Parts: sequence; C-alpha cells; structure tokens
Amino acid sequence: MEQKEFIQARVGILTISDTRNLETDKSGQLLVAALEAAGHVVTERLVVKDDDFLINTGIAKLKSQSDCVISNGGTGIAVRDVTFEALWDQVEQEIPGFGELFRMLSYEEIGTRSMLSRAFAGFTHDNVLLFVVPGSTNACNLAINKLIIPELPHFLAERRK
Repeated sequence: MEQKEFIQARVGILTISDTRNLETDKSGQLLVAALEAAGHVVTERLVVKDDDFLINTGIAKLKSQSDCVISNGGTGIAVRDVTFEALWDQVEQEIPGFGELFRMLSYEEIGTRSMLSRAFAGFTHDNVLLFVVPGSTNACNLAINKLIIPELPHFLAERRK
C-alpha cells in the first residue's frame, strides 16, 4: 500500500451556537486537540451565534488564513438552525461522500436520528476545504477522527494538482 504524503493543514474552527462561548465549547476544543495531535495547525477558533450574518462573517475571517475550515453546530432541522443555508452557498464543489459516510457512521451510533443531520463538505469558491458537522462532541469526535484527519492531507494534495 502506498504511503500518503503528509501535508500540514492550516485549519480554522467555527463553532455555531447560541449557548456556547470559547470556554464552554467542548466540541471546538476537541477538534483543536485532535488536529494538533495529528500535526496540523489551528489558525483560529471562533464561536458565533446561529445567525446568517455572523456565520458568514466568521467563515470569511477563517478562510482568509486557512486551507480548511471546520464548522460545528446548527446542522439540524430546527427553525433556528441556519448553518446549512448560510454555508452551502460557499461551496463550489461538493464532496458528497463525506455527508453520506458521516450519516452512515452516525446511524451505527445513534440510529435513525442520524438522518436529521445536514453535515456536508466541499471546496469553497476560493478553494478552501470546508467541513460542516453537528455540534455534539460525539459527532465532532466521529467526524474528526474517522473521516477528516485520515484524509485531510489527501484532500489538500488532490486540490493542489
């Protein structure tokens, strides 16, 4: 089996929550710890409320300094959950397998509730890799350790060809 080339990614973390802040954001902290343990650099971590304008302001700031942005929170179907709508417009090229695999693995853990997740990934119009995942620590742990970290260097290498 061919060994993958390691590419260190610069990653921004955007937590979308009406109730969390930097100190209480356990999911954002988990993402930072996992990325740094894997040899990547976290450029910045922001927490914004579930609001279109604030989400777009946060993502713009993080994209300007990152190869990849991971958002967590607001991906459900509650009336207040606007993350999908706010961030979907950023995507130029979707990576459909990410959302499909995320929901499949979630199904193994939480059953049919996994279909409520609107997790997705893709490359933005300005070539930044974007992952959008639920805000629970279990969901973030699954996404970062089973899907994102194993393929992050490969995603970036493919896009640089």
